[in-house]
Amino acid sequence: QVQPVESGGGSVQAGGSLRLSCAASGYTGGNYYKAWFRQAPGKEREMVALIDSAGAIRYSDSVKGRFTISQGNAGNTLTLQMNSLKPEDTGMYFCVVRKGVPPYCRSGYCPGSWGQGTQVTVSA
Repeated sequence: QVQPVESGGGSVQAGGSLRLSCAASGYTGGNYYKAWFRQAPGKEREMVALIDSAGAIRYSDSVKGRFTISQGNAGNTLTLQMNSLKPEDTGMYFCVVRKGVPPYCRSGYCPGSWGQGTQVTVSA
């Protein structure tokens, strides 16, 4: 298993789009949960979108209808397509993989294999 590596962040104006990618090899053949989290300055890291090994998907209410999570056929990549971006979407976006149970992050305790993050900045 290799630590996930995110790419694709950047700066965009409100209403624009960005596509984030996560390279996460070695997380196949089992019940893995893969997710995107984001963290704004001074705030807790929060779940944005999650997909499990059966393909079931969950989104936070704040991004539903605007963001789409998907994974490559081989299960080695995770993508987040972000449309109609808003200034409140600004933050560091992290890819995370966890076996058996969904990942979470609470009071700084964040079990799972996390990437280093990629910055997304949306200007008004």
